[in-house]
Amino acid sequence: MLATASIQFLNELKANNNRDWFLAQKKRYEIYKADYHKLVADFLDAMKPLDPALELLEVKHCTFRINRDIRFSKDKSPYKDHMGLWFSSGAKGANRAGYYVHIAPTGSFVAGGFYQPDADELKKVRKEIAFFYEDLEAIVNEKNFKSIYGKLEKNENNSLKTVPKGYEKDHPAIEFLKLKSFTATHSFEISEATKRDFVAQTSQKLIALKPLIDFVNRALTTDEF
Repeated sequence: MLATASIQFLNELKANNNRDWFLAQKKRYEIYKADYHKLVADFLDAMKPLDPALELLEVKHCTFRINRDIRFSKDKSPYKDHMGLWFSSGAKGANRAGYYVHIAPTGSFVAGGFYQPDADELKKVRKEIAFFYEDLEAIVNEKNFKSIYGKLEKNENNSLKTVPKGYEKDHPAIEFLKLKSFTATHSFEISEATKRDFVAQTSQKLIALKPLIDFVNRALTTDEF
């Protein structure tokens, strides 16, 4: 669970996202950071028995710096006003699918899958779908997955309007093949993060994504054939 003080810190940071305010809150930030890392450690304790691929992860592998990279952003707010937790088996330099928890004053959610792969990675995932689309259909139609996530996310930003190069428009998995990201999301209220069973309940929601994550990572790690 997350301390109420950490949520209050995020609320105030959202309203005062500037360097002067942040520097004046240094002691509060250190308390927030310790709570953040404790929450990640609790998730690792809960998730590792459910997904052995996460066994080697440490807290430092699953956290994000609070500073924003504003070099190419119109939004020049210097700090992230949310807490992100990322759990993935990918080694350093290796992009892999994984699990994500996003805690924010507005718009908290759990998610998982593979977000915005590069061209080579996308090619591998599409190839896996083309040959084994029935596996993916079974994953997204599984009762628990559907009850929590509904379906894979599809919108104008993560899906092609036309058929991807190299595939026929009548391919039985064409809607999957059009995707440019392979993710599923479930929203929750930030107040849930302060409940004692938050980690246990959220871990059960995350692990429903394991078959999807395994499918994608199989595509990324299988030798070309």
